Amino acid sequence: MFNRPVFQTLRSRVKEPRRFLQVLAGPRQVGKTTLVRQAMGAARIPSHYATADEPTLRDRAWIEQQWDLGRLKAKNGEALLVLDEIQKVPGWSTVVKRLWDEDTERGVSLKCVLLGSSPLLVQKGLAESLAGRFEILHATHWSFSEMRDAFGWEVEQYVYFGGYPGAASLIGDRPRWARYIIDSLIETTISRDILLMTRVDKPALLRRLFQLGCDYSGQILSYQKMLGQLQDAGNTTTLAHYLELLAGVGMLKGISKFSGKKVLQRGSSPKFQVLNTALMTAQSQRSLKEAEQDREYWGRLVESAVGAHLQNGTAGMTMELFYWRDRGREVDFVLRSGERVVAIEVKSGRARTEFPGMEAFGKSFRPTRKFLVGGQGIPLEEFLSTPISHWVE
Repeated sequence: MFNRPVFQTLRSRVKEPRRFLQVLAGPRQVGKTTLVRQAMGAARIPSHYATADEPTLRDRAWIEQQWDLGRLKAKNGEALLVLDEIQKVPGWSTVVKRLWDEDTERGVSLKCVLLGSSPLLVQKGLAESLAGRFEILHATHWSFSEMRDAFGWEVEQYVYFGGYPGAASLIGDRPRWARYIIDSLIETTISRDILLMTRVDKPALLRRLFQLGCDYSGQILSYQKMLGQLQDAGNTTTLAHYLELLAGVGMLKGISKFSGKKVLQRGSSPKFQVLNTALMTAQSQRSLKEAEQDREYWGRLVESAVGAHLQNGTAGMTMELFYWRDRGREVDFVLRSGERVVAIEVKSGRARTEFPGMEAFGKSFRPTRKFLVGGQGIPLEEFLSTPISHWVE
């Protein structure tokens, strides 16, 4: 049985009376389709599944055709319609709104679950047409505890191989595993979930930005320095937009600097953060053993694993993740939930025995809590096994 926490939520919602569209959004290969198929079985009502994930884009008539099939199944009672990769149909939200409202007016008991591998595009469509009609469930990259429970992984394996369940059976053949990550996940996501769906004037720049972000995950880089590294005469607005697109498909995010003023946060230099460490290691030539022996590289992997855990764990929650730096003093991660602020430092492979940034941050912002992960602090395995909300409550 598929036992991700989001499955329990989805299963309970599809059993409820028809109230809202259920929207399941998350990156490729995190189990959305498997999850919804098991929820369909658990619902024990007639159901219909269809996907728009085809080489050529579907049109609006396709949605109407699938919806009519769902209505037929709901002719004698409740039924469930599941539309996968919905963001790939141009103007999908307008059609769904019309069909959903028609069913509401006629009393048709057709429940609907929409799946999308580009949360950014899905949420854009929802905001444009479906206000007040939907609930979002976020399916993120698999956590350490999920990979451990499913595949028996140790924490070192998780730090190196990341949280892609579909690739877990390949880790014994590292070259094959790496090709799977690069070809089936990285390239497919960029080409089909970004370039095919969004206007990108400089595709090569977007690809180089992704590579740069993987190489510098865990590090702060100004947009001007990025342009220098990328050897491009573009502008910082373009880079910020491309970084937003990469975050929207669950690959790479630019974490903002913590500040008491949101305008300063938006204008700060971003800290690169991969959302799955497999995106770093698959493109590296180091084996797991070689990565562990390279203290500097392993330290970056550990910090990136912690950052990915924090970023994925805040999805769909009223929490935000930042970093902080001032006059050479830095705090790796800052969590904010309402008025509560938590500062987190990561003790990884890098030889750091003092953390002046934590002290300076404490004096300036008086955080609710301050944590050290690794070293004499919270063991890495424990931190990666614990829901983010535990550290903020």
